[in-house]
Amino acid sequence: MSLLESIASPADLKSLDRALLKQLCGELRDFIVDSVSRTGGHLASNLGVVELSIALHSVFDTPEDRIVWDVGHQTYAHKILTGRRERMHTLRQTDGLSGFTKREESEYDAFIAGHSSTSISAALGMAVAAKLKGEERRVVAVIGDGAMTAGMAFEALNNAGAMDANLLVILNDNDMSISANVGALNSYLTRLLSGRFYNKLRSRGERLLATLPPIHELAKRAEEHIKGMVTPSTLFEEFGFNYLGPIDGHDLDALIPTLLNIRQLKGPQFLHIVTRKGKGYELAEANPCLYHGVGKFQVEQGLSAKVSTRPTYTEVFSQWLSDMAAADSRLVGITPAMCEGSGLNDFAERFPERYFDVGIAEQHALTFAAGLACEGCKPVVAIYSTFLQRAYDQLIHDVALQNLPVLLAIDRAGLVGADGPTHAGAFDLSFLRCIPNMLIATPSDENECRLLLTTAFHFDGPSAVRYPRGTGPGAEILPALDSLPIGKGIVRRNGQRLAILAFGSVVSASLKVAETLDATLADMRFVKPLDRELVRLLAETHDYLVTIEENVVMGGAGSAVAELLAELDIRQPMLHLGLPDRFVEHGDPAVLLARCGLDVDGILTSLKKFLPE
Repeated sequence: MSLLESIASPADLKSLDRALLKQLCGELRDFIVDSVSRTGGHLASNLGVVELSIALHSVFDTPEDRIVWDVGHQTYAHKILTGRRERMHTLRQTDGLSGFTKREESEYDAFIAGHSSTSISAALGMAVAAKLKGEERRVVAVIGDGAMTAGMAFEALNNAGAMDANLLVILNDNDMSISANVGALNSYLTRLLSGRFYNKLRSRGERLLATLPPIHELAKRAEEHIKGMVTPSTLFEEFGFNYLGPIDGHDLDALIPTLLNIRQLKGPQFLHIVTRKGKGYELAEANPCLYHGVGKFQVEQGLSAKVSTRPTYTEVFSQWLSDMAAADSRLVGITPAMCEGSGLNDFAERFPERYFDVGIAEQHALTFAAGLACEGCKPVVAIYSTFLQRAYDQLIHDVALQNLPVLLAIDRAGLVGADGPTHAGAFDLSFLRCIPNMLIATPSDENECRLLLTTAFHFDGPSAVRYPRGTGPGAEILPALDSLPIGKGIVRRNGQRLAILAFGSVVSASLKVAETLDATLADMRFVKPLDRELVRLLAETHDYLVTIEENVVMGGAGSAVAELLAELDIRQPMLHLGLPDRFVEHGDPAVLLARCGLDVDGILTSLKKFLPE
């Protein structure tokens, strides 16, 4: 039996000496590489926090003490150490382990984490709750340097400094190499500054000097100055935290003693550690971005080049963006830290002066785009549907209210498979269509995506084009930058009695259903404005109507059709198909669509129940 196989829970770590814990790090790292190679998932980020995960569970009394991970895709080591090792082969699979932390999955998962920059706020809430209840629980928030670019993280820091709660924030800094100051001297200083003797002396000195304000201020500035010579502490000290670090996040001899010291301290503490993404797997260390999220691969060979006969929707957008930028110098591209995922790589290389990565700051991205639009630019914000939710106020107040020509290229609309409910784009049609001035388009294939992007770009107001993850049905993509008539759908098939009004990604499956039932199929193209005349015509010439969309039924495109028919005083038997009123779990996309009744068989089953014999 390996050492890792003997770890059933964090309690088993506490009996291991430092040498065995170091051995465990190696075994855990090898297990993660092997496991992810079989299931796919996030790799580089998880390899970077192996030592931190072991140190935290060794020092703190989890699950009584809470560990809140920011963006749960770095929690594979945490999952393995908390009793889920034997289920790792189900990671991100249908009915298997989530790729993120999940409260329903384990008592060790203190908070769900699919979106970034939430950890400090949540951990502060837990720490304050413990204080209110008179409990001695310790709470730790682990946040990466990327997540620290979001305003929410700093809002939480600002609030935490005034709360005097027993909160430890660990900044996992993996955007730089371990520099000279993160060595023996700095590790020693951090252990010293986190020690009980220094902090008791510091506390007593503060109480004494508080009666002499000028001297107290001088002493405080002197301490900040001395710390600042070896650490970037001033910013976090100003927030009210006791800053410690930076230390090597892969050095258990530095991590464990420091955490043991900090665990005894009262009030808000801030520990800065430096780690390396992909640590221990040479290919991931060399290219952590490539190995951030991976499919199945051979450990020895690494990732192989993707072979696909069809471009993904993201690639269609990528090509369109560069083509449109070449044709119109007013175009600027904006991404909230999702350059690769949203397909802006080529654009960034070809038009660097017009490319803006604003960090994990979706709210800022929208208002920044609004400012650009005010001055005559034509911003295109490439954003996942799930992350657009975080900028809803800015979309309404700063973009739509001023009727500014900002185009939202909304990727990952609908279900997203293995990433699950935290990343699903299930709600955008519902929350977008109620906003005045919006144009909302839903392309059904690759070429229509390109056409509707051009249409929306030329629209003199806020617009959104939403498209799913992965590939489309394989339509030929024409190179021209042509537009389509706004608010006009197209009938793809004429049939009898039943009219299917399909929106976006479900058109392909709906066409097969229409052929089976000899029904009419309309590719509606636009959710807002709806094609009023087409809806009227279909209602007047058919006995039954059905709307189909890969969005929640409540408030979605089908609701828009029903509202229009009510306005026209047309009463017609109607069925609305879409995503259910629940969060759809992770798994194989085809299986999930089938469970939601949005594959061909599921649609046929629903229609056979709806239609009379």
